[in-house]
Amino acid sequence: MGRFIRWQAVIAFSGIALIGVFLFSIAASRTTVLVPDEGGIYVEGLAGAPQYVNPLLAHYNPVDKDLVSLVFNGLTRVNSQGEAEPDLALKWTVSPDSTTYVFQLRQDVQWSDGEQFDADDVIFTIRLMQDPDFTGAPFQANLWRTVTVDKLDDYTVRFRLGEPYPPFADYASIGILPEHVLRGVSARELANHPFNTHPVGTGPFILSSISVKQATLIPNPRYFRNEHPYLDGIQFRFYPTYEQLLTAYQAGEIMGISYVPPYLFDKAASLTSLSLFSARLSGYQITYLNLQDPDDSPFFQDARVRQALLHALDRQALIDDALRGQGLVADGPIRSWMWAYDPTVQWPQHNPAQAQALLDQAQWVDTDGDGVRDKNGQPLQFVLLTSDDPVSSILGGDMAEQWAGQGIAVEVETLGAGLGDRLRTHDFQAVLVELLLSGDPDPYPMWDQTQIEGGQNYGGWDNRRASEVLEEARRVPTQDQRREHYSEFQRIFAEEMPALIIAYPVYTYAVDQAIHLVQIGPLVSPSDRFRNIADWYMNTRRVIIAEARHQTPVP
Repeated sequence: MGRFIRWQAVIAFSGIALIGVFLFSIAASRTTVLVPDEGGIYVEGLAGAPQYVNPLLAHYNPVDKDLVSLVFNGLTRVNSQGEAEPDLALKWTVSPDSTTYVFQLRQDVQWSDGEQFDADDVIFTIRLMQDPDFTGAPFQANLWRTVTVDKLDDYTVRFRLGEPYPPFADYASIGILPEHVLRGVSARELANHPFNTHPVGTGPFILSSISVKQATLIPNPRYFRNEHPYLDGIQFRFYPTYEQLLTAYQAGEIMGISYVPPYLFDKAASLTSLSLFSARLSGYQITYLNLQDPDDSPFFQDARVRQALLHALDRQALIDDALRGQGLVADGPIRSWMWAYDPTVQWPQHNPAQAQALLDQAQWVDTDGDGVRDKNGQPLQFVLLTSDDPVSSILGGDMAEQWAGQGIAVEVETLGAGLGDRLRTHDFQAVLVELLLSGDPDPYPMWDQTQIEGGQNYGGWDNRRASEVLEEARRVPTQDQRREHYSEFQRIFAEEMPALIIAYPVYTYAVDQAIHLVQIGPLVSPSDRFRNIADWYMNTRRVIIAEARHQTPVP
C-alpha cells in the first residue's frame, strides 16, 4: 500500500513538473523573440580577379569596384533613385549660375588607420586625377581637369566649373584617397603603389588580406556611420568564369554568387537553397550604328533605314530568349524611370509591316531575288560587332536572325578584347554593347557633337539641333527647365534614330538562404547590392521582447 502511494506521488509530481515546463515554454515563447545576432563570415564568389583596390583606378574592373565600394567613400553617394546624397560631405551649395559648388565636409570621419579625414584629402585626390600622367578612366580625368578646386578651410572645399554641369554631384561620389598615406606619390606612380592592395579607407569595411584567389574584409570599427554590421566579415573568392561560381556554390565553397548572367539563370533558379534577387540596372543594351563612314555603310545615313531596323526587332522576344527574361524593353536614350523621360514621345515598336514600308520607301529592295535587299548594286548587309560573352553573342545572333526576315543580311562578329578601342576609333559598322549610366539623366556625353572624338558619341551622330538642346540643358538652373530641353532632345532622337536602344538590363544576385535580410533595389552599379549589408546576418539569439524594442525581429 505504501509503495503504491509513493508511486502515485512520483507520478503526480512528474505531471506537475511537465506542466510547469510546458507553461514556462509557452510563457517564454510569448515574452521572447528571435533577433539577429553578430557573427559569421559571408563568403561570396566573384568572376574575375582584383587589380586595383583604388577608387581612381577601379573603373574598368567589376571586382575592383566591389571592393572599393566597401572600403572607400566619396563626397556624395548615389541612392537607388539615381540621386546624389551626402556621404563624406554633410551638404553642398550651388551658385546661381551652377558653376560653383561648395562642400561642407563631415568632421567626425577617421581613416581606418585612425588619422583624421579633412579637406587636404579631397584636394589631393582631385589633383591626382587632374595630373596629365593620370592612368585612370579618361572621362574622369577629362571632367576634373576642367574644375578648379580650392580649400576654404579644413572642412570646406570649393569647386569651380568652366561651365554648368548638372551631373557634377554624381561625379563627386568617386572615392577619396588618404593624403597622409600617399603624400608625394605621383599619378604615374599610383598604379604600381602597394596602396592598391593594402588600402586605407573610410568605408564600412577594412581589407585585411588579399591574393589572386581571395580577399577578406572585416568591419571598420572607426566607420563614421552608426551601421556596425552583424557579420564578422566578408570573404570574396575569385573564379575565372560565372559557370565556376555555380559549381563552387554547389560544392559548398561559397555562399553567394555576385552575378547570375541570363544564360545561367535557369540553373541557378533550380537550386532550392539559393535565393535569387533581381533589380533593374541603370543602363541599357544599345546598338551603335556608324554614321561617320557613308562609303562603308551608306544605308545608315537614311533615318528611314535606321527606324526600320528597330521596327523589325521584336525586343520582348529578344529579352525572353537571349536574356532569359532578365531585361525590360527600353525606349530612347533617357531611362523611363528618370524625371527627364518624356512619356509622350512615340518610339518605334515592333512592326514588321512598317519596317518593310520604310525600307521600300528608301528604295532598298531585293532586285535579284537573293533574299537580301539592295540599292544601286549595294546589298543591305553589315557586320554587327559584339563582345564574346554569351549574353552579347546570343543577343546579337537573335537580332541578326530577326533582321534576316526583312531582307537585311547581318554577320555577327565576336571580339574577346579591344572592343573599347574599336568604339573610340569608330572602327565598326554596327556594334552591340551594354552601357552603365550614372544617376543623372544628362545624355550630353553620349550624343553631343563635341563628344564624337574623345567622348562617348561612338556612332558619330552629328546633329546640331540635338547638341544645342543638350548644351542648353546644362546651362539652365532648374529641373523643370532641363526637362523641357530633354523632351525636345527625345523627339529629335525618335525621328533620327541614330542608335538602337534595345533593353534595360536586370541584374540578378544569388545568396544562400542562410544569409538573412538581403535586399536590393534599383542599382546604379552592381556593387550597390551591398547598400544594406550592415543589416545582413547569419546568427540569431532569443531575447525578452522588452529588450528587443530597438532590434529587428527575425521573420
